[in-house]
Amino acid sequence: MVYMAAGVMDVLLVEDDPRIARVVERALTDVGHRVEVAHDGIEGLTSAERGIHDLVVLDVMLPEMDGIEVARELRRQRLRTPILMLTARDAVPDRVRGLDAGADDYLTKPFALEELLARVRALGRRAGEEHQDELTVGDLVLDLSRHEARRGEKSIELTAKEFDLLAYLMRNSGRVLSKDQITEHVWGYDSQATSNVVEIYIHYLRDKIDRGFARPLIRTIRGVGYTIKS
Repeated sequence: MVYMAAGVMDVLLVEDDPRIARVVERALTDVGHRVEVAHDGIEGLTSAERGIHDLVVLDVMLPEMDGIEVARELRRQRLRTPILMLTARDAVPDRVRGLDAGADDYLTKPFALEELLARVRALGRRAGEEHQDELTVGDLVLDLSRHEARRGEKSIELTAKEFDLLAYLMRNSGRVLSKDQITEHVWGYDSQATSNVVEIYIHYLRDKIDRGFARPLIRTIRGVGYTIKS
């Protein structure tokens, strides 16, 4: 039986067993989802930190860094991407550890693909219900549906790329984003954009967002990257 996904999602699958990874990837792509596969905890953490996925399907038993540690680190960084954990362990303490680490749901191996897809759909619906039409940091508001920005009473005109950059910063408010993360998310994997381009666009945003206000929102963390917070 094949279930169609309620909406197309970008899914990060972190699974070290090649056979399971192939089967799960195929099941997800067959119902329309886009899937990126990582094969160990470090690779999975690095991919998830980019903040471009709608869902992380995360195995617990991984080389380099286990799934519990990956989930805990993602939540420590305030990344809110839903996490579905996969594990061969059926003990209650292991399930509790996963949920306490920040997982949103838990599926024990072996599992039926129909159940996996049902859990994915449920997490997708939950994330959709929590979707914001507006992003807010301090007195800065970004209206995603109208493609408008304002700070206090001031309306701010943004180019398409400035809007995308600001939305990415605001969705990750409080997190420090590296130039590489920003480049990959805003300009894309195959972009020729350089770190200098990121600096230029951050300067553009500062000129529009912070100039004339007593408290700057966009901050540079020297040697690390950029963040936005009130």
